[in-house]
Amino acid sequence: MHPLFEKADALTGEVIEAAIEVQKHFGIGLLENIYKQGLAQEMRVRGHQAETEVVVPVTYKGFTFEEKLRIDCFVDRCLIVECKSLDEEKVNMIRHKAQLLSYMKLMNIPLGLVINFGDYRLGKRGIARVILKGADNGDPL
Repeated sequence: MHPLFEKADALTGEVIEAAIEVQKHFGIGLLENIYKQGLAQEMRVRGHQAETEVVVPVTYKGFTFEEKLRIDCFVDRCLIVECKSLDEEKVNMIRHKAQLLSYMKLMNIPLGLVINFGDYRLGKRGIARVILKGADNGDPL
């Protein structure tokens, strides 16, 4: 099991509750950045470390460099949240989950959430949970 999995897993419910609180406050239809900043602040109010726009380092054959990859919200250094604000008809959850999974692999983070604040049914279908392969069951990473 990934050493951060249990901590991240325990945190997901609170992040989802915080996201619902942020969406209740702002409603739908605003820019992604507003929701991202609101979510980070809500998690800070709840006593967690929450960073936005965290640079994702990329390493290839021993060479590490920075690209324009940024984590929307990084909570307690164990859970990545990719925030979206898209009309539900425009959401391609598969593409967004793939983006999140790429960040998780590059950062070796076991768990992540895609949260679409543009979906008025946020708690039911506007959230996708992504687990890094092997992070939850002891299989090699």
